[in-house]
Amino acid sequence: MKSKSVKTKTLLSIEDLSVTLYTDKVTVCPVNTVNYTVESGKVLAIVGESGSGKTVMNMAPLGLLPQGVTADVEGSVQFEGKNLLSMNEKEKQRIRGGEIGVIFQDPLSSLNPVRRIGPQITEVIELHLGLSTSAAQKQAVDMLNLVGIPNSESRMKQYPHELSGGMRQRVCIAMSIAGEPKLLIADEPTTALDVTVQAQIVSLLKDLQKRLNMSIVLITHDIGIVSGMADYLAVMYAGRLIEIGPVEKVLLESMHPYTWGLLDSVSTLSTPIGMPFQGIKGNPPNLTLNIKGCPFVPRCDYAIENCSEDRPLLSSCGDNESGHATACPVAKEQNISYLTFSGH
Repeated sequence: MKSKSVKTKTLLSIEDLSVTLYTDKVTVCPVNTVNYTVESGKVLAIVGESGSGKTVMNMAPLGLLPQGVTADVEGSVQFEGKNLLSMNEKEKQRIRGGEIGVIFQDPLSSLNPVRRIGPQITEVIELHLGLSTSAAQKQAVDMLNLVGIPNSESRMKQYPHELSGGMRQRVCIAMSIAGEPKLLIADEPTTALDVTVQAQIVSLLKDLQKRLNMSIVLITHDIGIVSGMADYLAVMYAGRLIEIGPVEKVLLESMHPYTWGLLDSVSTLSTPIGMPFQGIKGNPPNLTLNIKGCPFVPRCDYAIENCSEDRPLLSSCGDNESGHATACPVAKEQNISYLTFSGH
């Protein structure tokens, strides 16, 4: 993913990451041998359908899994040269909320409903920056101002249920950056918000990323929101990364049929009113089963016999220095890109 012509610092390096989840009823493998990097000061967006493994891939190494779920996490997750998978829970707690901030999907459930907003932000600052209570309170007000919440001092005294969904999400963003993280993981930060508020949140994250020089991993199922924010784009399907590269390469010159389907499902201003939704036919595979070849075969019009037998690995598309890679050898060999597929 990193261009050889530009020297950048790798902040997060994922190598051969696999996650197996266990519950009382089922065993599932939502992340299967994944590799990628996040560069300092850059934004990597990870897109894919719900259930593709995007959230688990980023949360499991930090020990952030739902109650009642245990996991085997294998591979290497290096954050500034330190392997998160070899850390104990106390060491991970120092990283979470401090060097790595997290915005969770549901702002209402990620805030304590019986505590006022102020103490929840102040607590993060005291824990990770070591400030006194009075200094932390002042900085909490500054954080609310930074994320665009008016009357921030009075908002500090309010409870989560007293705020709108957009305001709650801004509070969650304030909490996630209060510890001055180098990396922010934003998990579906616009879910359940109306279109206008979604645009505001994306604009806010983009502004904060530039102002604070953070790296961001943006997890989303909506490929339409990434073009103006991400530097790199990774496409995930059935627990595997199937395409990755600079955002403009993946959006305009993608070489995987699943990526084409995601792009064709996005409505634009030129989409005729009343036109039926263009979804991807079929359903994602059952991740409790062992998938031998390419998991997209049952839904793919370009699959050949070998696709069901051999797992396709990510390999460079064209210029090796571009960082664009696909896991579809058929499209690559036939030189079929999204522009060819869509007829543009």
